This record gives sequence, structure tokens and C-alpha cells, in this order.
Amino acid sequence: MKNAKFILSAAFAVLLSSEASAATDCGRVTIADMNWSSASLIANVDKFILSNGYGCNAELVPGDTMPTGTSMVEKGEPDIAPELWSNSLKDAIDKGVAEKRLRVAGKSLTDGGEEGFWVPQYLVDADPSMATIAGIKKNAKMFKHPEDPDKSGFYTCPAGWNCQISAGNLFKALNLAGDGFELVDPGSGAGLSGAIAKAYERKQPWFGYYWAPTAVLGKYKMVKVDFGSGADKNEFINCTSNADCETPKVTMYPPSLVETVTTESFAKKSPDAYAYLSKRGFKNAQMNELLAWMEDNQADGEVAAEHFLKNFEATWKPWLSSDVAAKVKKALGDM
Repeated sequence: MKNAKFILSAAFAVLLSSEASAATDCGRVTIADMNWSSASLIANVDKFILSNGYGCNAELVPGDTMPTGTSMVEKGEPDIAPELWSNSLKDAIDKGVAEKRLRVAGKSLTDGGEEGFWVPQYLVDADPSMATIAGIKKNAKMFKHPEDPDKSGFYTCPAGWNCQISAGNLFKALNLAGDGFELVDPGSGAGLSGAIAKAYERKQPWFGYYWAPTAVLGKYKMVKVDFGSGADKNEFINCTSNADCETPKVTMYPPSLVETVTTESFAKKSPDAYAYLSKRGFKNAQMNELLAWMEDNQADGEVAAEHFLKNFEATWKPWLSSDVAAKVKKALGDM
């Protein structure tokens, strides 16, 4: 009888142990490693935390916005898209969520993607009115056109980029031409960032389009110019960002939704790991600094993730339970 009780107790213990293991072991997890720096950084942070904190067999797979989103809906792979700019495939994501194929964990960039017209911080320090479009217009002659100093220059988005449409429409809506401005095509993204760097090194006036999070805004402190209009999302979607918009109105850029999206199967199979993803998010100011560090150190996503986890514990620790945080910290110490 005692032996029977012992065997029963042992079997019960094994059952409990196996259930606990099933609850904590999330198995193989695929994470989309997108081909831009912030997304690769986040993907590598997720890989390290899921592997070392939650016992997942986490694996990075190549990704990009449209193919990753489509594959997650149609094939259930990869399990996680850490940084998905959702506006570009909103209908597909909404359909995937409605059909219980996808789940939106939360915002990977809590401020959203940020666009606007910017000026260097030192101009605003010298004259606070330069943070407003009225101040820019009043001082238009300061912003010398690179090819004709008698004209004022506004650096627009490079030709062929979608943002060239919105920047051009807002240039028109603000009637910047009436204040002596002409569009300056920087030729490329590198040309645009190079123009900011050159102006900053010489402490010269600069006015133009840019976006965040980026290494450039991590290196060079810029101020987004206030149009005094607020952001009209409907106007922006229906007209500002439309090449056929004939009478654009003034509006600030609404934030772009940047989310972490998972498959429904992953969220159900690994609720604790999913809970982490729902809490994990970066503010643009911090991401700008991390991207600047990546550029200065020629670091890839894996190296940058290690730098972040080792130096920004105050940021990531609140995303985790105390026991998971301890596991992650130990893994970092063992590196």
C-alpha cells in the first residue's frame, strides 16, 4: 500500500512538473529580423530575452514589412514581427486579427514613427520663435539655398520616396514658396543626412524634412517645427500623402503606428513570453541615441542588443517579472 502511494505521489509530481515545464517552455520561436537598424536591434533584444528568460528556442529569420506581414497571415510564420510599421498593411493586419491568425502585442516604438520639418536646436536656443513656422518664415533669408544664396532652401524628401509627396504638399499648403523658399532635392537619404551633418558642424541654419527614430537625430539635436495646426489624420491620409491632392491643408504629420505583431498560435502557446512583448517598447529619444551608437561603432543588431541590455537595465527590467529578469541578468554576466 505504501509502495502504491509512493508510486502515485511520484507520478503526480511528474505530471505537475511536466505541466509546469509546458507552461514555461515556449519551444521554437521565429523572429523577423527586419533590414533596418532599429528593427534589427529590437529583434535581437527579443531573441536574447526569450531565449534566456523564457527558455525559448528563439531564431532570427530575414524579414521586411510587406512579406513578413503577408507570411504571418497566410503561413503563420514567423511567430513575431518586433517592429512592424502597421499603416502600410493595416487592412491585412486587421483581417488577420479578426480571423484570429494574428495578435497585436503592443507598440514597439511607443511614440510612433515621427516625421516633420526640422531645424537645429542651436537656432531655437538663439531664437525660440524658430520652433514655429511663423518664425521660420520671418527668418527665411537665413536658410540659404545651396545653389543660389539669393533664395531660401527647404530640404525635401529624396525623389522616389513616399515622403516626397507629403513634404511637397505641405510645402505648398504652408505657402513656403511665397516666402522665398525653393525645394532642395538631396538626391538620397545619405545626401539628406549629410546636409544636416554639414550644417551642424558649421553651426549654419538648416530647414527640411526628416524622421525618427534615426541615428541622425541621435547625433544632432533637432527641433520639430510647430505648424500651429495640430495633426489632422484624415487630411493627411486623404490628401497630404496623396500625389493627386490639389488643395492640401496645413497639418502636422500624425505619428505612424509601429507595433509588435505575433501569430495567434504563439500568443496562445506562450502567454508569458507574449506578455513580455506587450510591455516591451522604446521611446524615440532613446532609440535615436542607440541608433547613433550603432552607427558610430559600426555595430549590427546583435552587438547593439548586448550594449542595450548591459547598459540600460532600468529600461528593460520593468518589462519582466523578477525571476525572468534575474535569468536575463545572469545570462548577461556569463557573456
